[in-house]
Amino acid sequence: MTTITTSTKACTVNALKMSQPLGAALAFMGVRNCMPLLHGSQGCTSFGLVLFVRHFRESIPLQTTAMNEVATVLGGFENVEQAIINIVGRTKPDIIGICSTGVTEIKGDDVDGYIRVIRKTHPELAHVALVNVSTPDFKGAFEDGWARATTRMVEALVVKPAAGTSRRAGRINVLPGSHLTPGDLDELRDIIEAFGLQPTFLPDISGSLDGHVPDDFTPTTHGGVAVAEIATMGQALHTIAIGEQMRGAAEAMQTKTGVPYTLFRRLTGLAPNDEFLACLAKLSGRPVPQKYRRQRSQLIDAMLDGHFYFGGKSVALGAEPDMLLNIGSWLAEMGCKISAAVTSTASPVLDQVPCDEVLIGDLEDLEAKAAGCDLLVTHSHGRQAAERLAVPFHRIGLPIFDRLGAAHQLSVGYRGTRDLIFTVGNLFIADLHEPTIATWRQPAMSPEHVGATSAAH
Repeated sequence: MTTITTSTKACTVNALKMSQPLGAALAFMGVRNCMPLLHGSQGCTSFGLVLFVRHFRESIPLQTTAMNEVATVLGGFENVEQAIINIVGRTKPDIIGICSTGVTEIKGDDVDGYIRVIRKTHPELAHVALVNVSTPDFKGAFEDGWARATTRMVEALVVKPAAGTSRRAGRINVLPGSHLTPGDLDELRDIIEAFGLQPTFLPDISGSLDGHVPDDFTPTTHGGVAVAEIATMGQALHTIAIGEQMRGAAEAMQTKTGVPYTLFRRLTGLAPNDEFLACLAKLSGRPVPQKYRRQRSQLIDAMLDGHFYFGGKSVALGAEPDMLLNIGSWLAEMGCKISAAVTSTASPVLDQVPCDEVLIGDLEDLEAKAAGCDLLVTHSHGRQAAERLAVPFHRIGLPIFDRLGAAHQLSVGYRGTRDLIFTVGNLFIADLHEPTIATWRQPAMSPEHVGATSAAH
């Protein structure tokens, strides 16, 4: 049984977690022609903007209500109103996603009330969806903000089908967790469409943050799922949720529209993908395509080739809860021991992570527990710890700003798992120390030892 503990340090040193508003903002970036709006000070937005730009290496749409000391004390209605009017006038969005911050949450701003007043006094804004989500950054973490924003979009934008409305044949909803990259979403879309199904992803950052060059400049998101598509998600046959963080959104969808759901806590590894493809085969009524039968065979061969290098290795892992379970379980299945596991927030999945203890803490805690490990796995802020520990370092999660291609990392499906085996296995191989003349030669014996040995003979 895994023990869950929480760090009792007075302060965070080398933070592992990121805040809820950033997770919510990223979720809104998965909606087409959207402008995320952080209701807080300019510094909150500037920090998030820099972090996302460094990770994705793309232009990031993100605005602020620019709260100052006076507005924070007296209330931020005027700031919210003016921000919405300016954004609509200058960028022409279909939707504005409003994410609260610690400053405005402590003040207790009633943003939903603000929106009702703005709707009455500005009827010209009727065509713009305004979705507010409560994301205080003094609790929770990145995946919590993503989950809250997705749930609010389901509640606010999905239209409940009229009584007697039939479901759309072959249409399914996919609610991906924040631990999945744009590359992961592209892979999942290919797999689902191979069964003849038509997926709608919410959020869909594969269309907006996949590193392509758009034909025309737009100040809002230039890809993702459209508001009109979100509205029709209640007509789908089924919902697939990926990651425990998405259970709330899937339940909200089921409660509002009656669409049943299946939740997959992880999609890295052999057994989870067997279950995923079996689910798709059942939903579509089609057999698993030969392409994926061959990919499964390739994965099994990669597992056989790689287990010599994974077996018995000690790994220290720091990630958000769903990522921790996903990667930690896969490493354990490959024969590794999770010697240290640190995460950012509480979650129902933590007691399933294959290790003795999961600590809710920071990267300083991870480094302290990682002494003697063979591999360190976390985001880019763990690179100095890996250097001090003199161990290989594998980057996962967000942010990854010291390597190219973070948005295209692939870890789901048979192919993603296979490539992950090769990537991490090669780190282990590169760290092997081949014997040399200096290491295999017997150490020279002292004259006293030589004499004692001769006398014994």
